[in-house]
Amino acid sequence: MVATDNLTLMSLIVLTAVCAALFAVAPGVWPLTLVVLPMFLGGLFLSPRDLPWFLVFVLAVLAFAVTKQSPLTPRLVIGVVVLFLLGFITLLSSFRRSRLGVAGMQGESMLVDLRDRILSQGTLPDLPANWYAESALRSAGGTPFAGDFVVASRKGNDNRLDFVVVDVSGKGEDAGTRALLLSGAFGGLLVALTAEEFLPAANDYLMRQNWDEGFATAVHLTIDLDTGDFAVRTAGHPPAIQLLAGSGKWIVHESEGPILGLMDDAEFTVVRGRMRSGDAVLLYTDGLVETPTRDISLGIDKLQGQGERLLRSGFDNAARRLIDALGSRNDDRALLLLHRR
Repeated sequence: MVATDNLTLMSLIVLTAVCAALFAVAPGVWPLTLVVLPMFLGGLFLSPRDLPWFLVFVLAVLAFAVTKQSPLTPRLVIGVVVLFLLGFITLLSSFRRSRLGVAGMQGESMLVDLRDRILSQGTLPDLPANWYAESALRSAGGTPFAGDFVVASRKGNDNRLDFVVVDVSGKGEDAGTRALLLSGAFGGLLVALTAEEFLPAANDYLMRQNWDEGFATAVHLTIDLDTGDFAVRTAGHPPAIQLLAGSGKWIVHESEGPILGLMDDAEFTVVRGRMRSGDAVLLYTDGLVETPTRDISLGIDKLQGQGERLLRSGFDNAARRLIDALGSRNDDRALLLLHRR
């Protein structure tokens, strides 16, 4: 990595030196804006340690080029001032990036890789042929980072399956960094702990973070894939709903529990049920059922009605169809659908 950084720095120094030579040989031919090229490339590829010194070198070349210009017209002076301002802004941005310690493109690729690795925690595991699961996520404003996420776990061929749908305080990119951290932590807790221990442990984890806005809501479903028996626990989260294939009715599984990260020694009640052949269970966040002009209970009613209509055409891609049809585009939304065939 150090050798690559040094090679990049030397290449850009050579490029800047070439610009200086062109200014010296033919000042009337080559425009001063030529220095924007090494300045821009330096901002992309140089580390925060090397970039400030390189920018000083580029601006020194620019000052040298100005001495070769004749006459100094107002248009030329304004252009030079703009170029110096651009260099100063790039310099300030390098100081801000010094907290991360990597170059612009490298830092972006690291964040994308981190996001992809942690979001893989929500990849749904392989299920027996008589089970179907699907999740869908939509962020506020369509950004790649969201405050809602899904975590799933199934150990090997174990008949226990766990799903957690979480809504982190805030929305969009503001909540995205906390959601990335929590999805990794919750994924580890879900694998390591029993169903009864998960939400209390998640609450303890959030309490230890001491974030100014560090609370979250969650719904946890654990189910036995052999019998269809399940347990639902919520932490300040909208309830799970179940579609009964026999009657076509919906059941709202209300369970009680405080929001995660607000109080120590929280207790979470459990609601139990059974999924029979043809049944479906939906786990979702409040962005899907709540809007500024609509109460959450009315939103759940609308979800049930829309779900009943869309599920008549089959369960494949049903989560995506539902999440695109419901909720506010200005809020993060997450939906998980589990169906027993």
